Amino acid sequence: MKWNWSEYGKRFEHPSGILELMDDLGEAMASGRESLCMLGGGNPAPIPEVQACFREQWERLHQDPTRLNAVLGEYDTPQGSPRFLDALAGFLNDRYDWGIGPENIGISNGSQTAFFYLFNLFGGNGKRIVLPLSPEYIGYADQGVDPGLFRSVHGKLEETGPHRFKYRIDFDRLTLTPQDGALAVSRPTNPTGNVLTDEEVRGLSALAKEHGIPLIIDNAYGAPFPGILFREVTPVWEPHIILSMSLSKLGLPGTRTGIVIADKQVIQMLSAVHAVAGLASGNIGQALVEPLLRRGDLERLCQNVIGPFYQQRSERAAALWCDALGERVPWMRHESEGSMFHWLRFPGLPGGSRELYRKLKEREVLVIPGDPFFYGLDEKPPDASECIRVHTAMNPANVARGIRTIADVVEEMMEGHG
Repeated sequence: MKWNWSEYGKRFEHPSGILELMDDLGEAMASGRESLCMLGGGNPAPIPEVQACFREQWERLHQDPTRLNAVLGEYDTPQGSPRFLDALAGFLNDRYDWGIGPENIGISNGSQTAFFYLFNLFGGNGKRIVLPLSPEYIGYADQGVDPGLFRSVHGKLEETGPHRFKYRIDFDRLTLTPQDGALAVSRPTNPTGNVLTDEEVRGLSALAKEHGIPLIIDNAYGAPFPGILFREVTPVWEPHIILSMSLSKLGLPGTRTGIVIADKQVIQMLSAVHAVAGLASGNIGQALVEPLLRRGDLERLCQNVIGPFYQQRSERAAALWCDALGERVPWMRHESEGSMFHWLRFPGLPGGSRELYRKLKEREVLVIPGDPFFYGLDEKPPDASECIRVHTAMNPANVARGIRTIADVVEEMMEGHG
């Protein structure tokens, strides 16, 4: 049957970057093939200590039938669980003295959903969301109900050492107009592992405040949880800042628990939208984490287990890149300052990252090609077709084999072109 889709619906007749990513992830998980190197998804690594912690919390919940029945059998408010909101507000005030209350926190069914709400509350109908550091998270790209929602500014590429570089915000090119409804960044940045400096965040905050728009910060990998940061940063919040957090990268992606910290009016708007679109949020993630927040166990888990685990995996992968690639081909790796990814650039790559992605998939290595991360630009820069994102924190043997395969395929593509 030929369906008469709306203009919005027609946009989903064609593949999107996030759909391709999730399809690859689903294929890898469903196949069960041990030979498949799944280096393309964003699933958190299975950390035994973390898994044991959440199993223990589930067992404690199971031992309280009244509480368990409420968690499984009752809706919470559209804003979230009052118990969880109170615990999180107390935790953040103890650490950062932000002076927030439960009225400043809202829960969504994953941070992806929260961003859909936020972007379409502040953008659309001619209003744009400005991304000051492209490349940026692939999951934002198709979230606008109205087309052309995003305007991006490509980062300045700074070489930081042999085969290493870093993107920095180009404040000289970052200008705002009355058509811009919000600034939005991820910190740490997905896909590159970049962490905006405190100075860069202060600059964005001042710019947003000057123009009377929010600065939206995606803190899915940041402090205080899950703490996948390899350098010191200062978490920030002010009434004009909207801070998004998540329980996914703690090791609870299946609970779909997103967190938004914002001005009271923003939370009221989000709750109103969420009541219409989602009715209420999932209870399980909030119920598992709330006691950990109150006891201080969550912070210790992040500082002593989760953060060091990902940093060790990142450093191991960095050494593997040097061994596998050496001087065989032109290559650069973005400085790994946080998150669970490495961002590789192969200058002059024949056929581009899409062709590299296809060839690697044939050899059972799944990565994410770089070009879908460069959206909202008038013209894509050369690095858009020269980069790939690689998940470096999964099974070490698979990561090592995947890195060797990437090196071999890139060399073949370079030689074949020559």
